Amino acid sequence: MTFTGKTVAFHTLGCKLNFSETSTIARLFQEKGFVKRTIQEVADVYVINTCSVTENADKECKTIVKNALALNPEAFIAVVGCYAQLKPEDISRIEGVDVVLGATEKFKLLNYIDLSAKSSHAQIHNCEISQADFFVDAYSVGDRTRSFLKVQDGCDYSCTFCTIPLARGKSRSDTVENVLINARKIAESGVKEIVLTGVNIGDFGYGQTLFADTRKRKETNFLDLIRELDEVTGIERFRISSIEPNLLKDEIIAFVAGSKRFVPHFHIPLQSGSNEILKRMKRRYVRELYSERVAKIRELMPDCCIGVDVIVGFPGETEEHFLETYNFLNTLDVSYLHVFTYSERDNTEAISMQDPVPMVDRKRRNKMLRILSAKKLRAFYEKQKGKEMTVIFEHENKNGFMYGFSQNYVKVKHPFDASLCNKMVQVSLGDFNEEGNLNCSLLAEPVMA
Repeated sequence: MTFTGKTVAFHTLGCKLNFSETSTIARLFQEKGFVKRTIQEVADVYVINTCSVTENADKECKTIVKNALALNPEAFIAVVGCYAQLKPEDISRIEGVDVVLGATEKFKLLNYIDLSAKSSHAQIHNCEISQADFFVDAYSVGDRTRSFLKVQDGCDYSCTFCTIPLARGKSRSDTVENVLINARKIAESGVKEIVLTGVNIGDFGYGQTLFADTRKRKETNFLDLIRELDEVTGIERFRISSIEPNLLKDEIIAFVAGSKRFVPHFHIPLQSGSNEILKRMKRRYVRELYSERVAKIRELMPDCCIGVDVIVGFPGETEEHFLETYNFLNTLDVSYLHVFTYSERDNTEAISMQDPVPMVDRKRRNKMLRILSAKKLRAFYEKQKGKEMTVIFEHENKNGFMYGFSQNYVKVKHPFDASLCNKMVQVSLGDFNEEGNLNCSLLAEPVMA
């Protein structure tokens, strides 16, 4: 079936992995004749890819559906993704939703499109999460200067605060060979930077098959994968999205430090600087191991950008526990923090834990760490001033200026020049601007594709 001339718009909530999957679903629609629109435009079909981590997921979903129907009251509304797997009944009760698809069905969305008339009741198509035992590859192109390439899905960890294993199932991976094929396709599209993404990418190699009955374990690992990717021509940079500290081995750090294409930037979840809270969270490391990983990175890559995820207000987190986290992060040589306020999630172990933290304390702790993050980022940028870096500039013209990121994730600003877009440009990092980024000056003509 083709839908030539019909239009479709997408909205993605959450992580880079969701963006890679939305882009792949969009290509499936375009292959059937759909014309892609933005979420702010009138379309025949609206697809909302949801997140289970995002707070107020139900409220966000309702708002997006309402806005879409305001543009076209007769539009077909599909809600897919993690929240659709976890709370399909809740979503189905949102007025105007036509279909709700869980973990195994989202890539089959075209099979459920019916443009003949709006449904009075939403269809629900999801499965037991144990059936989400096969890997579907995905990558984004055309939406950003960088491409998000999915290499792994699901998670075998049992962190007490997390719903992702319930939404995405067990850990499973693509094959090295198929990742390389997709990376080369991305290179052919003109993209210069790939961000490797997944739920737990350091666990790459588990379930390395498209078929559950031939599920395999660790024939290859994440280090094998990045070694192969480092040889892919046409891609100037590979960036690792996020990797667990217990899986970030010294060998991986050493490889990145000496690689041709992997950039000096790690994002490493910490969640708490208190070993007691880490144990309650069922994390697979202690803070001493985290310190060792940071020290090893700094030893081999002094200018490396290091990002940290941290959760405040976890059940049982006393003021002493929080200050332990604050002081640990304050002394740790990291570059920025992503701070999350703990919120209760159904069907997690943490929701039934005693000693919940009052919301006013959660918010106060969040603010304290966000202020610390701003100081950390400013200090990191201060150390980069005057250094020569390579930047890939983005396409957008923002009031006469353009922005890009250095290999170590310093955001820079430069007067807009269309000839610099998506090019590798050598720059000297200058002073801070009013936005808190660094200005830069060109050192040479851009490296041509």
